[in-house]
Amino acid sequence: MSAQMQPLAATTQVAFAPLLASRLDAVMRVEQRAYAHPWSRVNFLDALHAGYEAQMLVAGDSVLVGYFVAMRGVDEVHLLNLTVAPEFQGQGWAKLLLEALSIWARGHSAQWLWLEVRTGNARALQVYEAAGFRRVGQRKAYYPAAHGQREDALVMCLRL
Repeated sequence: MSAQMQPLAATTQVAFAPLLASRLDAVMRVEQRAYAHPWSRVNFLDALHAGYEAQMLVAGDSVLVGYFVAMRGVDEVHLLNLTVAPEFQGQGWAKLLLEALSIWARGHSAQWLWLEVRTGNARALQVYEAAGFRRVGQRKAYYPAAHGQREDALVMCLRL
């Protein structure tokens, strides 16, 4: 198996933990490796300061597998960022993160889960559609792209 995709040992403990400002160095390392246009430290700090739900999935004592950040509304939750470290992608961790988010959202009486995803992010689209999300719209030129261009976003939702 390549260094790109390292499965965790079957005996490795994996747990959710709050994404705290004190862990942002590790989060930023993953974010910058995972995306051509990553969130900034300020984006994460603003989300934490606003009280958004932010959880990390950690293996062993300190290996960051992935994380999500979501904003709660009246009867809905908006997923703002869901990331799996590149070396753990393709192993089902995004599905687990989505399941945890869905459970949290239901616990807060949310009826819907919303997100935007880059039209060119085939892997994420596959994960979201497999989880039951449907495409409901498109936002033109929503995301920054290479060479000063912009990329459209698909708007997706899941009835909880």
